[in-house]
Amino acid sequence: MPATAPVAQDFVPYATAAIDFHRALNIPTGPLVASRAELDSLHEHLVALHGLLDAHAQRTFRLLPGEGDHLKAARTRLWQAADHLHAAYHASPRPGSGEVPGPEACRARLPEGAPELSICRRHQETAQLVRRRTTPADLHTPFTGLVRR
Repeated sequence: MPATAPVAQDFVPYATAAIDFHRALNIPTGPLVASRAELDSLHEHLVALHGLLDAHAQRTFRLLPGEGDHLKAARTRLWQAADHLHAAYHASPRPGSGEVPGPEACRARLPEGAPELSICRRHQETAQLVRRRTTPADLHTPFTGLVRR
């Protein structure tokens, strides 16, 4: 009887179920607009997905370039979504004061102070990876998926 390597637990379905559960519990009865904390959490989730897809794209592309192209396109779209969440965060008013922070708050890397919200630090760290893995043309094209046959 051949020995098989143990398979690592796949936690992605649990993460998906947790997001669905969160949406079902919080969105219908929650506030009408997303809070800055919610935007920060969503950004963190997209950045984590970006990292997962980046790892898959890098490994897969060497063996199956066609599949790798699609994974790279998905990774790029996730980065674009994370970038929009980051912009939405900065367009939303601060709790309490209702003040909308300026761009200099983002450059400070922790506009709300550590450790509560660190969206800018996370975004800038991920942006470094994005700059290494993608071209400006990849980020600005309306269609990022190449099709290899």
